[in-house]
Amino acid sequence: MSGTAVITGASSGIGKATAAALAARGYRVIGTSRNPDTLGADDRVPGVEYRALDLTDDASIDAFAAGLGEVDILVNNAGESQAGPLAELPREAIARLFQLNVLGAVTLTQAVLPGMRERGHGRVVMVGSMLGSFPMPYRSSYVATKAAVRGFATSARFEESPFGVWITTVEPGQIDTGLRERRTKYLREGSPHTAEFTKFMAALDRKQAEGITPERVAETIVRAIEARRPKPLYAVGSNAPLMFAVRRVLPRTVMERLIAAAHGLRR
Repeated sequence: MSGTAVITGASSGIGKATAAALAARGYRVIGTSRNPDTLGADDRVPGVEYRALDLTDDASIDAFAAGLGEVDILVNNAGESQAGPLAELPREAIARLFQLNVLGAVTLTQAVLPGMRERGHGRVVMVGSMLGSFPMPYRSSYVATKAAVRGFATSARFEESPFGVWITTVEPGQIDTGLRERRTKYLREGSPHTAEFTKFMAALDRKQAEGITPERVAETIVRAIEARRPKPLYAVGSNAPLMFAVRRVLPRTVMERLIAAAHGLRR
């Protein structure tokens, strides 16, 4: 395969690894960053064209989409991580997270789908998270955004696949990307959740530090892109095959207890 691939959030983590993998395979790659002028040499992938895009700004999305031309592949990767008890998450923080992780990706997808449909070929990959399939405490807002993008992708693939356009979701498990250092956390002073939240976040950070590399996820994304008929969902890391198999046979209440026990929480 060949063509033009657009990857959001291509200056670090999964986005950067995917940009490198596709560029190495001969694709023309357009990567996005909020401000490409601030990127250092270590943030850039050789051969990748970086353009400005702020997914929280509709005008930025419109301007970016207008200058794209033909796009064969879109990888919606950019996003932020968030943690905190549901009762204490600021409304504006939730709204921003959904704008960035969900609505921005949906708007960009809407911009490229007509061209893909007209040409009879295209691939859209939503980079989700296994948290969308296996929710964890104190991650409710982030979990909801990842479940939402998977929902959009799974439903829309029925609509677009007859035209040769395949939409799929890739759900990574724990990844060692450094995202944990940039995660926004919300916990009120004196919160009744303080002890459990602190314990959970320490366990989560430890597991993520032991997670798979972004390159492993990029390999899965490339496999989805180049498949003749991509699957609705690809999962990688965190013993994904075992976890999904166990979920099919165990009651949900048992899965809740297992997740709580794995992070030292009461249930």
